[in-house]
Parts: sequence; structure tokens; C-alpha cells
Amino acid sequence: MTNELPKTYDPSATEDKLYRFWEENGYFNAEVDENKKPYTIVIPPPNVTGQLHMGHAFDETLQDILIRTKRMQGYSALWMPGTDHAGIATQIKVEENLRKEEGLTRYDLGREEFLKRVWAWKEQYGNRIIEQLKKLGSSCDWRRERFTMDEGCSKAVKEVFVNLYNKGLIYKGSRIINWCPHCITALSDAEVEYEEQDGKLWHIRYPIAGTDESLIVATTRPETYMGDTGVAVNPNDERYTHLIGKKAVLPLMNREIPIFADEYVEMEFGTGCVKVTPCHDPNDFEMGQRHNLEQILVFNDDATVNENGGKYEGLDRMECRKQVIADLDAAGYLVKIEDHKHNVGTCYRCGTVVEPITSAQWFVKMAPLAEDAIRVVNEGEIKFVPERFSKTYTRWMENVHDWCISRQLWWGHQIPAYYCDDCGEMTVSKTDVTVCPKCGGTHIHQEEDVLDTWFSSALWPFSTLGWPDNTKELEYFYPTNTLVTGYDIIFFWVARMIFSGMEHMKQKPFDTVYIHGLVRDAQGRKMSKSLGNGVDPLLVIKDYGADALRFTLATGNSPGNDMRYSKERVEASRNFCNKIWNASRFIQMNLTIDKVQLPAELTMEDKWILSKFNTLVQDVTTNIDKYELGIAAQKLYDFIWDNFCDWYIEITKTRLQNKDDVTACENAQSVLCYVLSETMKLLHPFMPFITETIWQALPHEGESIMISEWPKYDEGLCFPAEEAQMELLMESIRAIRNRRAEMNVPPSKKAQVFVVTGDDAVKATFAAGEAFFLKLAYASGMTVADTAPADAAKMVSIVTGDIMMYLPMNELIDFEKEKARLNKELAKAEKDLKFLSGKLNNPGFLAKAPEKVVAGERAKAEKLQEQIAKLHESIAALG
Repeated sequence: MTNELPKTYDPSATEDKLYRFWEENGYFNAEVDENKKPYTIVIPPPNVTGQLHMGHAFDETLQDILIRTKRMQGYSALWMPGTDHAGIATQIKVEENLRKEEGLTRYDLGREEFLKRVWAWKEQYGNRIIEQLKKLGSSCDWRRERFTMDEGCSKAVKEVFVNLYNKGLIYKGSRIINWCPHCITALSDAEVEYEEQDGKLWHIRYPIAGTDESLIVATTRPETYMGDTGVAVNPNDERYTHLIGKKAVLPLMNREIPIFADEYVEMEFGTGCVKVTPCHDPNDFEMGQRHNLEQILVFNDDATVNENGGKYEGLDRMECRKQVIADLDAAGYLVKIEDHKHNVGTCYRCGTVVEPITSAQWFVKMAPLAEDAIRVVNEGEIKFVPERFSKTYTRWMENVHDWCISRQLWWGHQIPAYYCDDCGEMTVSKTDVTVCPKCGGTHIHQEEDVLDTWFSSALWPFSTLGWPDNTKELEYFYPTNTLVTGYDIIFFWVARMIFSGMEHMKQKPFDTVYIHGLVRDAQGRKMSKSLGNGVDPLLVIKDYGADALRFTLATGNSPGNDMRYSKERVEASRNFCNKIWNASRFIQMNLTIDKVQLPAELTMEDKWILSKFNTLVQDVTTNIDKYELGIAAQKLYDFIWDNFCDWYIEITKTRLQNKDDVTACENAQSVLCYVLSETMKLLHPFMPFITETIWQALPHEGESIMISEWPKYDEGLCFPAEEAQMELLMESIRAIRNRRAEMNVPPSKKAQVFVVTGDDAVKATFAAGEAFFLKLAYASGMTVADTAPADAAKMVSIVTGDIMMYLPMNELIDFEKEKARLNKELAKAEKDLKFLSGKLNNPGFLAKAPEKVVAGERAKAEKLQEQIAKLHESIAALG
């Protein structure tokens, strides 16, 4: 034994010290070892701007449970850590600081100087979340920590970009993209969140050129009408076939635009006529391509109207909408306005309504890449847990659009495309271009846009292991095993890692995608700043310890589902820690042995606890393998609290205190110590700190619990007969305790117990357990017989299964005192009922009191009547 456990468990006194012990001794480190199987998890890299929130704590706890388990099972278990450069988020953060502290913009500094500021900010604050992850107990191999813009990851990004470009899978083109006017950058489809909003449907009259006719279009976006370059109708719509090929006059702008037929138009929506604005709607863009329509962009990057908007130039898009509607109405073109609910796209980062615009951007051609990525999931090479998310994934991949990868930012991987200012030649290269390969000119500038943050994140499973170099780590640890992540980034990240792995490594990036839900508050609401219901995990750790938080997150978890967090649940986990601590301290204080090994002779109760523990080993191992971490945690809780603490420790106290029988005493110590030590191993992945502390305080071999051997199921410790015997005794003890509680008999009042059974095996069971049965059933003695005692009629009878038990009434209670107590209770109950009956028979009360109050009083009266009847029965039973 290395140290004595203090009276109370203080996490703050041990957690940092233990973490340093683990880290300094290299227990988190994973090495290439051909004698071991590899097991790899890559951490979803938190943003370098981030601070630990409850979502991180949840995600990292689940990963740490898996990695600690596999490490103990003998795998070379690598948990690869790192952070993401988080393009938009980081640039916005630094720009805000620049504006607040110096009154400057990034343009005042210029690109090179601004990027120096961002790197300086990253060096100062970027490690904050890593240190916070350590407070949680995360056992990552920190020697291998990566950053999505470090030298190796940047090399991988260039390699991928150039390879895809050379294959024709990356291209630059003017296409409709999602644009955030607040972040001033393009967004991919996955970065747009849709929400249903109340809107309007404006019906506008468009005159037909050269006739007295007109048609009516219905639109939700009149602010873009200055960019209209056509009106579309369905070719099967007989209302408008005579207009196809003619021209409509754009109201107020007095510009003629063609009327054409396209299958896209729904005849039932609105009027069946659609205004077509190719630069500001993805569907209109596609129609524009099919019918060779002019493209007129009417918004600037900040969503104000540009020079193509005529008199509306300079207005914000929403102000423009008001002005356009007012002008159309004044000129007689506005026919009617209808209420209309529709889905509106918003920026995932800032919540601003996204503006679809045409822009020259870089894209990844997704259709060829999606094929293999869909196949590996459909054929089961990659499994989703729960399986239902594989359908979510494949549905999205089957309908995926080309991925817009360029961002109008400065912080990020600058696109490796180079332009010659002399001849206009564009060169895509893995190395910097200083001389034009076409004309030999030296006036070269690099593409200013950077890549979408998710472009580098998509390479994370192999770029972190050294790719594009063929490293020994890449060969050994790739493909990785389990990816743990939330359902909210399946499209952002999971899908992109899968197609990237298949394209660049020709192998899947991982075997299993373990999907978890979100952490919500006790009322089921999403945690957010606006609701003020967020919880800082670091404060929880400070108040309750990391183990209590981890266990709370684990027990509330089932794959794919959201979990509810509450202070009460953390307090329950803290109480569990205290229960374990107190039990461990009791055992340690009673130890005289210095080695843990099971004795040759085992009692019935020893075999019972060992058999229950053996089943626990099998169940917890299976549950973890199936990612049922919440079920595994609950089984550990039930075994420790109920079987081990409340039953086995109490049962062994008679042997521990019997100093005359040294063998029996030491055998009890050995089994107690064995079960506690081995159970701490099973619990270790969930609660690493308290389990290490307790394990170190018990007799043990090895340096640390986290590198000790994971318990294995042992057929030799399977004792079904003794389990059945113990269940019989425990059920009998519970029945006696319950009956005594009903009669208000204190534990100090002992009574003889008569057990009636004709079954010899049952008699032998009671004989074997007599010592602890007497103690736990508060019995002064026990008689086991075939027939009931002669005066059984005057005894309390208890039935459990095929057994009848009797307790002499006069040994349990003082008849006269009990009669007096019951009569006193009866008098009070009758007095209360008389008062209530008076109220309920009073017409004035019934007329004036609210119905709810009257119903409540009636319910009270009914309860009192039941209580009075029971009291009469109890008094009669006393004779």
C-alpha cells in the first residue's frame, strides 16, 4: 500500500497531480509496435479560438473512455490531438480585437502584417483549449499534437489541391454560391442553416411588350427584380403558351426580357409565372444557363445595392425591398400581397440571412468523389452507430452539389494558384511559382482567396500521421478505428473525410462513426448564450471534480440521442464518488494483507460477489465494444452501489471483525480487495482520477491503473448456484426489513426469526448464511424448520417465494405502548376528518371556493378515511 486514503475525497487536491504523473511517465504515448494491435482515434479538432464548452466535454469524455479501455486491453492506443485554424471564427476574433483596441481594420495593416497578428494571437490563446481538455482528463498523445495550418498539414493541403486540380476535380468558375454579407465570404451548402420564417408573396404585373396584355409573377424577393433577365412559365401551362417567345417589360426599369418555357416552373405555385434572376437564385441560375440568359448582379459584397440597381443603389437589401414595393404600388404594378411561410438560409457562423449570388469561386467536383464514399457505407465497410445515420449520410451524398471551397478571407490556406501579370497564365503548383512557365515573366501574384476550413479538416485522419510522406505511423495507425462526433457535423466533416480518404489513401479513413447528440439543459433546451443556460465545464470540475462531470455525461448518453444536463445529476455522480471513496477507505483500514490474490477457499457470499463481478466484466466489455457507454456506466454504478457496497461489504464485516479466525478474516480481505481493485479498472475509463487514487492505495502490481490489464471474463468465477442462494437470502432480508419498517420497528430492536421450508437445499442456504443473515435482518436468532411454530397466529408472517417467515410480535413491539401510539394517531386523524367534513358539508364553502380547492379537500378526506381504517385494523391485530 502506497498511501492512506484521507477521510474525504478532494478532487482538487489530486486531479492535477495525477495528470502530471500520467503525462510525465508517458502513459498517454502510443508507439508503432508490431507486437500490438493499433487502435486510433483522431480528435475532432476544436477551434483554436475555442473555450471548453459542454459539447467538447461530452465528445472528449466519450473518446477518452474508448481510448483508455483499448489501452488497458493491450492495444497501442493512439488518441491524436490537435486544433483547427477555424478561418472565419479566428479572423473575426482578431479583427474585433484590432478594431476595439487600436481602431484599425485588417486593410489598414495589409495582408502580411495582419497574418502576423493572427499567428501571434494563436500563440497566445490557441493553447487554452488544450489545457482545458487536460483538466477533463483527456489522455491524448500530446507529443503528436497537430494544427491544421502547421507545416505538415499545409503540405498535405497543397498536395491534395494540386492532385485534384490536375485530375479536373477542382475548377474555378462563375457559379451561384451562398454568400454571407456579414462575414463577407462564400459559404458551402453545408455551412447554411435553414429555418422557416414568415414572409410575403408579392404579385407583380409585368406588361407584355407591344400589346395591351400583361402577366403576373409571384415573388418572395422583390429586392432582386432589377436583376431579372427573363420570365419563365411551364411548357404545359395552357394559360401562357401564347406568350412563350414574346417579351415582358420589367416594371420601373423599362427593360425588355424574354418569356420562355421551362419544366422547373410549378404551375400550381403562385401565378405559374416566375421572374428569373440568374445572379441571385440557384434555380434561376440553372434556368439562365439552359436558356442563355444575361446575368445581372445587383448586390455588393455587403448586400447593399450596386450600380446595376439604378435609383436604389447604396440601399441595404431590406430597405431596397421596401422602396421597390412602394414604387411598384405607386405605379400600379403591385397586384396583391399574400402571407407566405418559406425556408430561409442563414450563415451557420453568425446567423445572417445568406445571399445567393454568382461569383468566380473555386469548386470541388463532387459527383466522381461521392461514388466510392457512398459505396463504403452502403457495403458496410464503414459503420455508423446508430445505423440510422448512415441513411442521413447517403441521402446527402447522393444529392451533393459541387463544393465551393474558396473563401474571401486572409487567415487560412491560401489557394496555390498563381497568375502571371504579363500574359494572364494561371499555374496551380505545390511550390511557389516565381517565373511564368508560359512567357517567362516574373510578375506573378498568388490567388488571394483561402480554402474553406473544412478542406484541411477533411484530410485530418491521414495528414496528422504524416501524409503525403509514407511514414511508419501512417502505415501502422491508418485507417483509424473510431470517429466520435456529433450528428451536427456529418456533412461538414464526416462526409468529406470519407471521400478524401477514399480518393487520396484508397482506403477508408475509419471503421466506425460513433454519433452522439447534443448536451441540452434540464428542460431539453439547446444551451446558448441568448438563453443564458450554458454551463461552464471548468466550473463544474472546480466544484465537483472531473470524474463527477465525466460520469454524468457518460450515464446520460445513448448513441445518436441528445442528453439532458442538470446540477442534480452531477451531484448524484459526486455522491457516487463519495460512496466509492468511503467503501474503499473502510476496506483499506481493515487490510492486513499486502498482496491481492483470491483465496483457495471461498464462502457462498464470496462466490456470489465474484460471479456478479464476472458477469459485470463481460457486460461492460460488450457494452463498450457496442458503444453503449451509458449502459456500461449504469451497470458499474448498480454493481458498486448495490451489490458491492450495500451488500457484500456489510456481509463481510462479521468476518473482518472476527480476529480469532485469521484465515476467514484474510480471505474476506482478499476477495474485497480483488473485487474493488478489478472494479476500479472497469470504472477507470469513466472516472480516471478517483480510480487511480484508490488503486494506488491498495496492494497492487505495476505503476498505474491506466496501463494495468483490463479484466477478462473467467469461466472459473461463474457460480450460478451461489448466486441463486444469495438472491434467496437477500430477498428474505429485504422482506423482513420492509415489514419492520411498516411497523416502525427500529433496527436496534432484535427479534427471533422462524424460517419454514421443507426444502433441504434452502435449509442449507440459510445455515451457510446464518452469520450475516442475523446481522442484516436485525435478528436475535434464527430457527429453520419444516413446520410453523405453535404460536404462529400471534406472530408477524412474511412470505417470499416458497418460504414462510415468522417474527414474534412481542419481541418487536411493546403492545401497550404501540396501542397508545396508534390510538393517539387515530384520535388525530378522526379530528382532522371531522374538521374537513364540516367544510365539505358547508354550502357556503362549496359555493365560494374554487373547484380545484374543493377537489383537494375531498382528496384529503378520502386519504384520512383510508388511514383511519388501517389504524383500526392495526389496533385490532394487537388484541
